[in-house]
Amino acid sequence: MALLEVNDLHTSFFTDAGEVRAVNGVSFSLERGKVLGIVGESGSGKSVTAYSIMQILASTGKIVSGSVKFDGQELVNAGEKVMKTIRGNKISIIFQDPMTSLNPTYTIGKQLMEAILLHTSRNRKQARERAVEMLRLVNINEPEKRMKQYPFEFSGGMRQRIMIAMALACEPDILIADEPTTALDVTIQAQILELMKSLQEELGMAIIMITHDLGVVAQLCDEVIVMYAGSICEQGTADDIFYTPKHEYTKGLMRSIPTADTAGTKLHPITGTPIDLLNMPKGCPFAPRCDNAMKICINERCERMQMSETHFSSCWMNVKQGIDDGSIVLEETQEGGESK
Repeated sequence: MALLEVNDLHTSFFTDAGEVRAVNGVSFSLERGKVLGIVGESGSGKSVTAYSIMQILASTGKIVSGSVKFDGQELVNAGEKVMKTIRGNKISIIFQDPMTSLNPTYTIGKQLMEAILLHTSRNRKQARERAVEMLRLVNINEPEKRMKQYPFEFSGGMRQRIMIAMALACEPDILIADEPTTALDVTIQAQILELMKSLQEELGMAIIMITHDLGVVAQLCDEVIVMYAGSICEQGTADDIFYTPKHEYTKGLMRSIPTADTAGTKLHPITGTPIDLLNMPKGCPFAPRCDNAMKICINERCERMQMSETHFSSCWMNVKQGIDDGSIVLEETQEGGESK
């Protein structure tokens, strides 16, 4: 049985302007010890999906429908009392910006110990020992001294390590990392990713890596979900996504990555801007920005199609390709006039 199962999840924000449908029918599963990557542009619904799992949405947000099961236990509508036993203890999250995620008025030691005391049965002495142990685990030098220091006394990379230590202090089964390297330079980013990879192998936990950086995905992830406008447009193994992308949006993301082969040439960005989630279109949400969009893309959304045993996509171009190469045959109706 999968450790985490998300099925047909719909999450909306109810604003004065109307209902913002931020997550639309997201489904996936996560096994123990695996790393799942969720990629997409800003506003694609990546973080809201994570916050829905943790049930830490803003006051205007609500899970409209769907199911989130952790180790067989339903979390949607389970209540705050149940979620307090899950958050931090079973599922932890590293938030996007380490610069603002730590309270500047409390020492690092106090903030680490607070999480440990809240989610475990340890006393203050044991919590302090655990906090020092976690700082040592994430390669913070002189951890006993650092416990007395404030966030402003640490660099961005060290603050991110502290956030990782805080998230792992209660030994969760799942770690959600919400763009953990966004505010860091490339050297520190590489160190953080290497740290997360080694900790994942050492502790055997599952990771959901939320990012817009495909290099991070290639380095860490076993399976990848590509999101656009709150929906999953493509899903597969890392090799499926990188070597045989089947959705036009995924192909656009791949074309926009600079490589040694593209040195000196213009990149091919995805033109246009993401759609307004207040006014979702009937058809494929990516159609207004797609160079290969057809009439059916505008008027009708493509269902999820299985491309291989591990690979799924929702793009009408796959149907067109199948018709062109003969792998999909249109059947004629009995009247013989129209195909279906």
